[in-house]
Order: sequence, then C-alpha cells, then structure tokens
Amino acid sequence: MNIGKQLKEGLITQNPVLVQLLGMCSTLAITTTISNGIGMGLSVTAILTLSNVFISLLRKIIPEQIRIASYIVVIAGFVTMVDLLLQAYQPDIAESLGVFIPLIVVNCIILARAESFASKNKVLPAAVDGICQGLGYTVVLVVMSAIRELLGSGSLAGARVFPADYAATMMALPVGGFLTLGALIALMQWIQNKAKGGK
Repeated sequence: MNIGKQLKEGLITQNPVLVQLLGMCSTLAITTTISNGIGMGLSVTAILTLSNVFISLLRKIIPEQIRIASYIVVIAGFVTMVDLLLQAYQPDIAESLGVFIPLIVVNCIILARAESFASKNKVLPAAVDGICQGLGYTVVLVVMSAIRELLGSGSLAGARVFPADYAATMMALPVGGFLTLGALIALMQWIQNKAKGGK
C-alpha cells in the first residue's frame, strides 16, 4: 500500500471528477456555495470510505452474480445513515443539498471504487482509497463552489467580497456550473500533459 500514490491519484492523476468524469450531476448542481460543496464532499467521502471498507470485508463472500446489487445495498445503508445524521445535526445543509444526498446511492464514484478497488483489495488500502478519492472529489467541489459563489453573488462563504451589482449572476445558474467545470477539466488536462512532458 502506497498512501502517497493513492493520494496523488485521488487529487490529480485519477481525480474522480476532473479525470474520471464521474459524479457530474451532483458536482454541477450543488456547487453554488462553499457550504454546499463542503457538505456534499464530506458526505461522499464518509460514504465512499465506509462502503469501501465494508465491501472489502465482504469481497470473498459476495457471489459474482449479485455483486453490483450487493454494493448498492451497502451504499444505500450508509447513505441513509449520513442523510439522517445531516437532518438531525445539520438541517440547513441537509435542506440545501436536498435530493442529492439520497442520490449518492447511485453516484458513479462510489460504485466505480467499489467495483474497481474495494472488491479487489484488503480493508486498509480500500479505506485509504475511499479517503483519497473522497478528498479529490471534495477539493473539486470546494474550488468550484468558491469560484461560482464569488463570481455569481460577490460573496465567499457568505461574506460579502464585492457588491452584488457587479456579480455575474449567470455563474450561480447551471451554465456557470458547466463553464467552471469545463475550465477546471481543461486545466487538469493541461497540468497532466505538462507533467508528461507535453507542450
């Protein structure tokens, strides 16, 4: 197990959003404020890590024919726990994230990591993979949220940075999500190309 390599994969070389292009629906929908980005990122990280651990523990006893259904049941259990915890202790975040918390059940990031990593590795590497991939997802959400909140409303984490009259309100709309995500994907491709010695 190489934690540094797994961290680099989660943040850069195999970033779930910017490289693998997974989890786009929630990424585009909830990145209008930093609090939403942090709430969703931490929720996905917790669910991803717990699901990876549990699936890794059961990997030898889950029959091949029902593995995907089994993964979804495991993920749904952890999503339900996180959803109820958010409703109990962070009702504002639970309300602002709305339907996107229950939809984590079908988030491609979690299912992809269950299938490609957790089902083939021991518990500790699976847990580290969940944390690293979740961290990569969270970083992208927070960066996107910061850009969209700042440019779309003139505030950052709720604090006024410049008058709202000067804000580009389209950045708070879906088109702003697409533009921001496209720019970040292009930046990541450029960085990876430079790292490989490209032009």
